[in-house]
Amino acid sequence: MLEFQRVVLLVLDGVGCGALPDAEMFDDQGANTLEHISTAAGPLNLPTLERMGLGNITSIAGVPPCAKPQAAWGRMAERSAAKDSTTGHWEVAGVVMPEPFRVYADGFPPEIVRSFTRIAGTEPLGNIPASGTEIIQHLGPEHVRSGRPIVYTSTDSVFQIAAHEDVIPVERLYDICTRMRDVLDAYRVGRVIARPFIGNEQEGYVRTGRRRDFSMPPPQPTMLDMLQEHNIEVGAVGKISDIFCGRGIGSHVSTASNAEGMKATQALLHQIERGLLFTNLIDFDMMYGHRRDSAGFAAALQELDSWLAEFLPRLRDTDLLIITADHGCDPAMSGTDHTREYVPLLVYTPRIRKGTDLGTRTSFADIGATILQNFTLRGSMGTSFLEQLSAVSELPRKQAAVQEASTGLSPDITHSK
Repeated sequence: MLEFQRVVLLVLDGVGCGALPDAEMFDDQGANTLEHISTAAGPLNLPTLERMGLGNITSIAGVPPCAKPQAAWGRMAERSAAKDSTTGHWEVAGVVMPEPFRVYADGFPPEIVRSFTRIAGTEPLGNIPASGTEIIQHLGPEHVRSGRPIVYTSTDSVFQIAAHEDVIPVERLYDICTRMRDVLDAYRVGRVIARPFIGNEQEGYVRTGRRRDFSMPPPQPTMLDMLQEHNIEVGAVGKISDIFCGRGIGSHVSTASNAEGMKATQALLHQIERGLLFTNLIDFDMMYGHRRDSAGFAAALQELDSWLAEFLPRLRDTDLLIITADHGCDPAMSGTDHTREYVPLLVYTPRIRKGTDLGTRTSFADIGATILQNFTLRGSMGTSFLEQLSAVSELPRKQAAVQEASTGLSPDITHSK
């Protein structure tokens, strides 16, 4: 059985690859984030992801299937009854949620508003479902005049609080969110999100990069808890630490963009010798999916592809890279919500001689099971695909050299750096 010293897990937030069989229950029938972006924005140019096998997973204009992919490929179905970021990440880490978080699509009830008023010292503005970029333009002037925070939600399980940084300092906003998190646990609201912004009425208001998510804690131990318990290092990039409430995470780097997330991931690669690097790249979802911006989404995918072309050669024979997503966010669908989709699965190591089809996995938790098995641990959920990688992988070069010296036979090693 293979053992990788380091696993790099990249979650491309919102990058789905086709409607799940139950998508109709979520009004998402026909969704396919990758396919629809490629048709709306024009054929995609993703040479690195194409060589890895992304086009083998779903139909993508400009990214045809690869006859000899450099990575193992497949897709994963979500077993949890939801399509939000928290649930998706938790399932990747081995926690399946049979019941979704509660959604307050028409605004929050009076008892929650009263709790907020007590904590913030003033009544909120808004308390409606809204686009975050639009509501600050609409209510920003009144917020600046009155000092009342803007509260809004969506068809996701979120309690979002927007505040101008010159009106409510960011640390004060975080404190309000922390105290509301305690209140909203009883109402099963998945996330409280701080949404700081700046600007003025004349030039418009714009959100800053100091967003912060305050999630419910996972209801049971996750893959991260198990790794930490066995002294296996976990480094988190982006909103990973927020989603898991810091549990099971040794170090984390907050980021405001994909570019920052990719830079931080590369830096962690030089710091962690054995363990897990767990990264969320947020722009696909936050900047482009929710805003129904197919062109921006396509450009972000091409930025990722260019970065991967530089990142892959930095990986060692004892490294494993897993690329996936947490849900879909198809710009071609109506509204601004996430979409209930399969997510792509690409698994790369320099040891792989040829790609293999990992098929349609029945749960995101297969990733957690694979990572735990790699570190000789066992989780309760998911089915590992580590053995399928063993069948198509080489020995590490050092081990191969020892084998060659002892047997006089040279393994067919095709990767070099």
